[in-house]
Amino acid sequence: MDFSTIAGIAAAFILMILAISSGGGLGLFIDPPSAMIVLGGTIGTTLVHYTFKDLMGAVTVIKKAFSAHRLSSMERIEQIINYAGKARKEGILSLQAVTKDVNDPFFLKGLQMAVDGQEPEKLKEMLDREIEYLEDRHDRGSDIMVAMGTYAPAMGMIGTLIGLVKMLQTMDDPSTIGPAMAIALLTTFYGAVIANVICLPISGKLKNRSYNEILDKTLIAEGMRSILEGENPRILEHRLHAFVAPKERQSHFGKKK
Repeated sequence: MDFSTIAGIAAAFILMILAISSGGGLGLFIDPPSAMIVLGGTIGTTLVHYTFKDLMGAVTVIKKAFSAHRLSSMERIEQIINYAGKARKEGILSLQAVTKDVNDPFFLKGLQMAVDGQEPEKLKEMLDREIEYLEDRHDRGSDIMVAMGTYAPAMGMIGTLIGLVKMLQTMDDPSTIGPAMAIALLTTFYGAVIANVICLPISGKLKNRSYNEILDKTLIAEGMRSILEGENPRILEHRLHAFVAPKERQSHFGKKK
């Protein structure tokens, strides 16, 4: 679980609630019709932009914003180097024994393909293709959140216009102008909150998650090809260190890079 995502959203809402409470009751900011306009309108316009299948598929991707990344790049490199050393000493078939210890489906697929005798370049090509499709799915999920973040303020503005029209129809009673204006502005408030506290930040987190996951899988694909080619683990380590910032590089063989 990624607590930074949860903590960030929670902190934003808590601070808003405290600010609202200090100047009056929370009830002033609760208006079901306004919420229906913004939420319903945002979901509806998103369905016009994307298909229902796309929207449901994005739910799976969005979950990644709340999940923690499993291994760091250096931890993944160390894992690959260990398997490279084992394959070099005992043969590629020895990797069959470690498959039960691998939790990553992508890494497990690469190991099984290697054990099954797949050619190095063919294995790399197949893994790279899967990475491309993965990136496309992640981009689609992030784009949907951006779209919702774009439509929510617009629907809030539409709700405000609806409220203003209703307010103007009761101008003969001055006592109704203030409450009607407050309700009209609530839709703009709801739209801004949905866009800037939820949708757009989650889209940014998904892009970061996608970058980290693609980097991790690229490390795996490059490492599996080198293992099949029988590359020396020290040389493989130098190759994989290209994916890591110089200050974070640490040699598996005990020498700082």
